[in-house]
Amino acid sequence: MRISQLKIWLLIIILFAVIQASLCFRVVNPYWGQIIQYAGIVTISALGLNIIYGYTGQFSLGHAAFYGIGAYTSALITKCLGSNSPFVFLLSLLVGAAAAALIAFLVGRPILRLRSDYLGIATLGFGIIVKVIFDNADAVIPVCGGSRGMTCIPKFTSFAWVFFFFVASLIVVRNFVYSGYGRACISVREDEIAAEAMGINTTKYKTIGFVLGCAYAGIAGGLYAHLYCFLHPSNFDFLKSIDVLLIVVLGGLGSISGTLVASIVWTFLLEGLRVVLPPEILDWRLVIYPLLLVAMMLLRPKGLFGGKEVGLIKSGEEQ
Repeated sequence: MRISQLKIWLLIIILFAVIQASLCFRVVNPYWGQIIQYAGIVTISALGLNIIYGYTGQFSLGHAAFYGIGAYTSALITKCLGSNSPFVFLLSLLVGAAAAALIAFLVGRPILRLRSDYLGIATLGFGIIVKVIFDNADAVIPVCGGSRGMTCIPKFTSFAWVFFFFVASLIVVRNFVYSGYGRACISVREDEIAAEAMGINTTKYKTIGFVLGCAYAGIAGGLYAHLYCFLHPSNFDFLKSIDVLLIVVLGGLGSISGTLVASIVWTFLLEGLRVVLPPEILDWRLVIYPLLLVAMMLLRPKGLFGGKEVGLIKSGEEQ
């Protein structure tokens, strides 16, 4: 292992130790500890959409549906098995990710032949279908709760679990982007016709990017389910897909660094306004959505990082 890699892992261990100690010794109160975990979950989900939209160029408006599939699948496994074992939790997360990936593959094969706005409309339609299924799932699986929501989900998610999957997600997406598969996905994003002319199977690589991105959403959904211990279909509607899409656009399409910064700032900014603003104008904090988007489009049309990477995320050639 090279010295630079050792430094990276040492930095990761120190970061984990500092935050974990702050949570254990109540330097950070439990409420903000939960927000830290939620920020990590949002980042994992946004990294998945960045693979789909930022690197492969596929305009998806159904990301929240795969987030919900992972959440409900993972919660069903832990509730049905009724075990407190961390291995059961890990299994539930992996199965949730696999379920999201499998459905993404089945759905993606036909709809990924579409392009631009047509693909967005198709994924939007799929997201609405999944939301309706969640609303009426209690007719088939009563434990899902239907429109009342799923309750009594065991609380397994901790900062250690979120941090582990956060780091693992970063490593996988970085290696993917700088691999031959990632380069092929980027070529599809830049010019699909030219990529086909060069012999690249564009449908294949669009499907790979879509399935991988949706698997990320599935893992994030499983972590979310076991953090808040309650799921409601409204948590996975069309607007939740827009939230993640805005994070990816604001951070910069095709930028891992931008997605990281935008996800964390976005989460803490909204929660910080919840604490700072008085109750009578609390809902006005949601005005930040259009204001940030308009300001970013005027000042930095390509997003915060404009597709560039910083620090440890750069490729070997860039460093």
